[in-house]
Amino acid sequence: MPPAFKRRLDSGRRTHPLVWLAAIICTIIAIAVVIAGIVVFVGYLIIHPRMPVISVTNAHLDLLTNDYAGLLQTQLTIVVVAQNGNAKAHATFSDIKFKLSYQDRAIAVLVAETFFVSKNSTKDLNYVVQSSSIPLTPEQMEEVNNAWKRNEIGFDLKGDARTQWRVGPLGSLKSMCHLNCLLKFHPLNGSYIPSKCNSRSN
Repeated sequence: MPPAFKRRLDSGRRTHPLVWLAAIICTIIAIAVVIAGIVVFVGYLIIHPRMPVISVTNAHLDLLTNDYAGLLQTQLTIVVVAQNGNAKAHATFSDIKFKLSYQDRAIAVLVAETFFVSKNSTKDLNYVVQSSSIPLTPEQMEEVNNAWKRNEIGFDLKGDARTQWRVGPLGSLKSMCHLNCLLKFHPLNGSYIPSKCNSRSN
């Protein structure tokens, strides 16, 4: 093999120093990302923050009337509690929107501005919901009449709230609270029938 050809062949096999430098930098970044992920995961397990939750703790059926024309009027007082069970982290609740309905008939939408809940604390949201006249179908009118007879009526409360809280060096954690409850009352005296009405988080 001629010497000149051999020199050209050997020089073609060399890797440019910048390629090696780029490979080393990428390796260092990858290792740093893995280590940071492990630190965050271990820190999360150690601190073990509790998810903020939304729940209905009390309510009252202030008014319930229905006439022969099939029109329903109602007023409810609903106490929604935002709970932050973390002892080391404050929480922010935002994008709060709950829909109150009866037999798929919308009554009202419950909203709230963004607010802050201190660590290991709660905040009450007191809603007084008054509906306009709601037209009912004959089947729904019959259901209202039966509710009076058995002294029990239910309203659906569904919606979401966004939560965010900071856990030390781990940064901000976010979740969504989903509420889907059936609020039951005794229409004869308006009293609330206590039931489990807590949000699910994801």
